Amino acid sequence: MLRQLWTALRTGIVTEPVTGTGDLERIGRSLAIRQVDAGSCNGCELEIGGLTGPHYDLERFGVHFVASPRHADCLLVTGPVTRNMAEALRRTWQATPDPKFVVAVGDCGRDGGLFRGSYAVVGGVADVIPVDAVIPGCPPSPAALLAGLLEAIGRLPG
Repeated sequence: MLRQLWTALRTGIVTEPVTGTGDLERIGRSLAIRQVDAGSCNGCELEIGGLTGPHYDLERFGVHFVASPRHADCLLVTGPVTRNMAEALRRTWQATPDPKFVVAVGDCGRDGGLFRGSYAVVGGVADVIPVDAVIPGCPPSPAALLAGLLEAIGRLPG
């Protein structure tokens, strides 16, 4: 244990400096995301959870998750929108203050994916609320999620 501690002290901090935060300056503050599961298989949620870990460290970009849509700037919606979740998604979108943007995650969020045409599914996120960006994949990797979020932030008018 002492050898590991000594090695860590000798090596020092080896992380890279933060780059690419100029896009967040366009919105004037950090980005607060409310993640909404509209009926997914939880594959996308597992990958989104990877964003908050030490490898991707989403918060270094000033992006963090919030528990209420009233505190959010962005809705990150996963899964095909089921009939039971359509009204809840609409209300969540209405509760999010302007300016806001919506990102549909995964193939299911884009157009219903594998579940398209099911009796229990309304369709993709765009069939219920306006969508500003889509991150494709089944499920998209944390790197693709991070790149898609930063690209969506860069496209905001500002």
